[in-house]
Amino acid sequence: MPSPVTGLHHVSAIVGPAQQTMDVYGGLLGLRFVKKTVNFDDPGTYHLYFADDRATPGSFMTFFPWGDGAMRGRVGAPQATATAYAAPEGAADLWLDRLASHAPTVGVDFDAPAERFGETVLTLRDPDGLVIEIVESADAEGGWQDGPIPMDAALGAFHSVTLATAQPDATMRVLTDALGYEEHAEADGRVRFVNPKAERARFVDVFRQPGEAGRMGAGTVHHIAFRVPDDEAELETRELLLQLGLKPTPQIDRQYFHSVYAREPGGVLFEIATDPPGFDVDEPADSLGRALKLPPQYEPQREAIEARLAPLTLPY
Repeated sequence: MPSPVTGLHHVSAIVGPAQQTMDVYGGLLGLRFVKKTVNFDDPGTYHLYFADDRATPGSFMTFFPWGDGAMRGRVGAPQATATAYAAPEGAADLWLDRLASHAPTVGVDFDAPAERFGETVLTLRDPDGLVIEIVESADAEGGWQDGPIPMDAALGAFHSVTLATAQPDATMRVLTDALGYEEHAEADGRVRFVNPKAERARFVDVFRQPGEAGRMGAGTVHHIAFRVPDDEAELETRELLLQLGLKPTPQIDRQYFHSVYAREPGGVLFEIATDPPGFDVDEPADSLGRALKLPPQYEPQREAIEARLAPLTLPY
């Protein structure tokens, strides 16, 4: 059975204060804020979503803000250790200027440009230590037309994620045998996989050596999600995971998509997420992220939930 996966869907991370996250990802990086909701398992915690111009799968960066005093994590195996956005070719100079002038004010630091697989890569760390990369790529698309970043540098779809796992060979087998990825290139202990069905967010890199052990907490990725077109495709992918000996969950309704979760043998939590229903099921597409949207089961508790959540100010 061929895998119906069509690339990355979203990346979910744990961070500290919600407003700090808004200032970095909506302000400094100029991503579109598309959904203000709460954690399904902890309604006293925000779940914030940033995306591309059209709020399209393959661009969703989501955050669970644990607030001031959140326990700091450590980036390392088994985690997604970096999330990369595709930027238009030639954008690195604009981003260097922007980071030099604005990043220190929001607590972001960054490295000099480097080259990886023939592409220019800028690496930055947000105030919690979460690693974000900006990769010049011919595949860049989805920049926010009405955002604060010029379109010749705007970020939209992901480029890739990087995985460090306790069992890299087993992780790579899940990528190829269940998720439809193909080995694309290898250099410096990093193996790049590409999804041939993906039109965006196509790459996953895996380190051959696990490296330092990570610790979950603020500044780390909680899970990564892979994209499928519908429920039927999701259940087909679930069956492929079962055939590899994994223990995927039943399908779960996450309001904006349907999900199946499985921890791959190397320890990284994978999610399979459907394209529909999408983020415009409960608010108009042109005003996404403006109002607090609650899962239906929490709507009767709205007043108490709103009292527990810190106020948020959009940076644009």
